[in-house]
Amino acid sequence: MRDIFNGMPADELGADGWEKPWSGPNGGSCVETKRLDGEHIALRQSTDPSGPSLICTTAAMAEFIEGAKGGLADFLL
Repeated sequence: MRDIFNGMPADELGADGWEKPWSGPNGGSCVETKRLDGEHIALRQSTDPSGPSLICTTAAMAEFIEGAKGGLADFLL
């Protein structure tokens, strides 16, 4: 695999391993995630599997999830 970078086409990360942990009743439009290596996670929009991917570290994802659990993302609702 070539260098991993934020915004890279998600299909360049391969088709296997994508999960839909936040799938809901919205007609299949959801966020998909994929663990890339020991330190990176990719996110993509399920309706655009070839579109840009958001790449973050596992530490950043853990901080985001903990913050969301703690109410820090409630303003988005």
